[in-house]
Formats: sequence, C-alpha cells, structure tokens
Amino acid sequence: MNDHPVIARIRLNPHSRDVQRDLRDATQMHRTVMRMVPDNLGDAPRHQAGLLYRLEETDTASTLLVQAAQLDPARLPMGYGQADVKSLAPMFTALRKGLSVRYRIVLNPAKRERLSLQEKDKRGRIMPLSGADADQWWLRRATEAGLEIHILTPTHMEPARTCGKDAPRMRHSLIRYDGTATVTDPTALTDALLNGIGRAKSYGAGLLSLAPAAFP
Repeated sequence: MNDHPVIARIRLNPHSRDVQRDLRDATQMHRTVMRMVPDNLGDAPRHQAGLLYRLEETDTASTLLVQAAQLDPARLPMGYGQADVKSLAPMFTALRKGLSVRYRIVLNPAKRERLSLQEKDKRGRIMPLSGADADQWWLRRATEAGLEIHILTPTHMEPARTCGKDAPRMRHSLIRYDGTATVTDPTALTDALLNGIGRAKSYGAGLLSLAPAAFP
C-alpha cells in the first residue's frame, strides 16, 4: 500500500436509490465503497486496499468519507454523489511528537465475554460497551495508538445494521468521539491512521481523522 493514502469526501445524493439502500444496510454500503478500490486484491481486499470509511450525517446532508491507498469515485453508481479526493500526505508529513491535534473517530467499543473455567474451550460473545466503559476503552486504544487524549466528547450514533437476504442480520453499536489530543508516538499513530482502530471496520467504524494545527 502507498505510504500516503487518499481520502474521498462524497456528498451523497439523497434521491439516489443506491444511496437510500446503502443507508439502510451497512453491508450494501461496504460493497459500494469497495467498488472504488482496484480489483483482484486477494482474500482480504478491504485490508489490502487500506479502506476505511465513516458516514457523517446532519439534518440536511449525508457525507461519506472514504480512505484508501487508491480510490476511483468514477466507479460509484451513477448519481451516487459528488466526490472530492485529496492526498493525506500533508497530514502524515506533519505528524511529530508533541503535536496538538483535533480528532474524530466512530468506534464500535466492545469486549469479549468472559467464560467460566468449564467453558474455556469456547469463544465468548462480543459484548458492546457504553457509557464510562466505552470511554475507558477509547482512552486505552488511543494511548496504544500514540495519542494522549485531553478532551473526549461521545455522541451515540445510529447502529450500523445489515439486513440483506444474503447476509445475517446484525447490529453494530457505534459511538463517535470528538476532542483534542497530543501526539506521543508518531509511528504508532501512523499505523492507527492507516489500519483503523477497533472492530466493525467494514461497517463504518475505525477511521481516525486528525486536524493538526498547521492544517486547519
């Protein structure tokens, strides 16, 4: 994958049937965004492409942010939305220890259920976290990712749902965190930016966005 990925900001067309379908079904949304990356990427194409995405919705508009090594918005369904693509090279170049940043990320905070000794040969269920438990989860993951968090503001999002006939019905809890932080480990942070944080990356979670002071 290229050292410096690109990001597409796609202003979704609310009248598009493809958009309406994707907003109802996270599996369909994932399939649509994957259309923008090259073909023949092997058994783990999302990972190979470095694809991460996040849906941002207001009362008047929906915007899709998509990050990958390469993106071709022309491969989106006709009339899907207006896309602007830019390189993230300036952001990666600016990363240094001690840099103050603003951040935004949508996460699926979760932990695996603890099992009894009698069940140690089984895998516990993945349990969603909320409230203070979710906040602490994010603080731990941020520290591992090379960020010292100063302010975190959680916003509970609509869950990502899958409802297609060819996929099991699932519901992924999502929390958006906004705030400020200081870079403590640029190498770890670069890895987190490229690979995402946490679970449910195929359903719109894990994309970390930074706004360094030098790049408002």
